[in-house]
Amino acid sequence: MKGPAMPYHWISDTELEASPHRSLSPNGFAGVIGLFFVLVLVPLLAFLGTLALWGLLPFALLALWGLWWGLRRSYADGAITEHLVITADSCRLTRAGPRGARAEWSCNPYWVRVTSHEAGGPVKHYVTLSGNGREVEIGAFLSEAERKRLYPELRAAFRAAQEGTAPEAP
Repeated sequence: MKGPAMPYHWISDTELEASPHRSLSPNGFAGVIGLFFVLVLVPLLAFLGTLALWGLLPFALLALWGLWWGLRRSYADGAITEHLVITADSCRLTRAGPRGARAEWSCNPYWVRVTSHEAGGPVKHYVTLSGNGREVEIGAFLSEAERKRLYPELRAAFRAAQEGTAPEAP
């Protein structure tokens, strides 16, 4: 079940790990903060040695702090990991969310139904697993194309678990 780089990957034929794509690397974060600092500093150089510099400096530093805080908060809010393990007699989905939030769902894989909701969900091609009296979403942070690709892979993995065979690569 391997393919092009995705924000999810199959650790084995029966174990999936997914997390949101991070478009800004730590080096990119430092670059954005540094570039913003320089761009704010350039106009302030005209006021060097004047009293007006001290009036403008707090606002420039506040803007820099606001950008830093906003990017750090975005990283923290996107710290999500979903881990799905499918065995012959059980499956467990664990979601570790921002600020330590955890949620778990488990079921017998024989009764799991994998569904792609093309419309009517919060996003197009919303993928859910249902069983044991509950329906849970998986990969809500994935793009539409990634959810479309994940859906048949999940169906194949659960079909293999139900039949007791190894899943075929899509």
